[in-house]
Amino acid sequence: MRTYQETIEYLFNSMPVFEKVGNSAYKPGLFNSESLDKHFNHPHRNYRTIHVAGTNGKGSCSHTLAAILQSAGYRVGLYTSPHLVDFKERIRVNGECISEDYVVDFVHQNASFFEPLHPSFFELTTALAFKYFADSKVDVAVIEVGLGGRLDCTNIISPVLSVITNIGLDHVALLGDSLSKIASEKAGVIKPQTPVVIGEYNDETLPVFKAKALEENAKLILAEDQPEVTSYAQNADNAWKYTTKHFGIVEGQLKGSYQVKNSNTILTVVKELQLLGFDISTDHVKEGFKHVETLTGLAGRWQTLSQTPYILCDTGHNEAAWHYLSKQLNELACNQLHIVFGMVDDKDIDAVIQLLPEKAVYYFTKASCKRALSEHIIEQKAKMRGLKGTSYPTVEEACSAALSAVKSDDCLFIGGSNYIISEVLISQPWLK
Repeated sequence: MRTYQETIEYLFNSMPVFEKVGNSAYKPGLFNSESLDKHFNHPHRNYRTIHVAGTNGKGSCSHTLAAILQSAGYRVGLYTSPHLVDFKERIRVNGECISEDYVVDFVHQNASFFEPLHPSFFELTTALAFKYFADSKVDVAVIEVGLGGRLDCTNIISPVLSVITNIGLDHVALLGDSLSKIASEKAGVIKPQTPVVIGEYNDETLPVFKAKALEENAKLILAEDQPEVTSYAQNADNAWKYTTKHFGIVEGQLKGSYQVKNSNTILTVVKELQLLGFDISTDHVKEGFKHVETLTGLAGRWQTLSQTPYILCDTGHNEAAWHYLSKQLNELACNQLHIVFGMVDDKDIDAVIQLLPEKAVYYFTKASCKRALSEHIIEQKAKMRGLKGTSYPTVEEACSAALSAVKSDDCLFIGGSNYIISEVLISQPWLK
């Protein structure tokens, strides 16, 4: 029998993995997912599910909802992607990662069935998560969509509630080249007679959501139309304090300006869950918001890595995310801003380059995955816009150069890709 590490290498090397090779690993359609689901006797039918889709904010919303439900006494499964440090992060029950033994046994016992199917890595991982949640006897599972919605392999579930956080131009080669086309794919998570909360909408996406909800006879809740967050401010630690319509003052643990809209979406979802019979009190909401990182292990969201010098990171990796990140970075109170930056090749690098802060020193780099965009291409595009920086072949070299240059009153930001953050969190170069 394989060891845990050998099992993970088998999964990554034998199955098409989107994180490694990009679009060629994406398998639209639910045949494999339905086949795996039938083989395991439809495990997701043993517990309630909440389905979370959207371009940005899925992870923050999923983790915070899980934290609130945990605080309310429910046994909660949480399925998210990608992981930052270890595969086990993707599958948690009450914040605890799936065990190595369970992963090893799952693959060992079922390889003879799934190998002839040639499932993608995400299809198999989803089947693993659903079975693990059933075996763990969870009360409810928060399921984050991997990519899109309509054809995503998580879309075999029948949730008690669906969430679509927002729509932005991302994965356009797979989901469509307009907001309305992408919204149509995301709207695939809207199910018959099942309420759906829309976090944000615009003139292009709202007609799509309305039409799909009408088709499915689904209750449509627009979080922006009756906002739960009525005002907000940052505390001394730069975390958010929200004044809300129904929950009083709610203090968040997550930082970053984009959390304001995420929080409004989350609170709207909580109100709907209460109507569905979930026993969630105001105290449970406050506990979940204030301790989401501790309760669920969430990382990489405007995360502080060091105070002196001030080092932080964020997994924001597309144009929509950088509209927020750029503003925050420009508002940092420091002498000189340094940025370690890399992206993957299926993102709109040109759009993001236009948003990068001008008064920063850049260390362009690439993560060690096939999808990583060449640091030289990034540097070339950045210099055409007048940005100043140097390219480095590895994340560690870029971070080392930045650390050598950063002074005690400077700030260092690391971002542009989940995979950049993953390598930083694994190696922790700032501690060396």
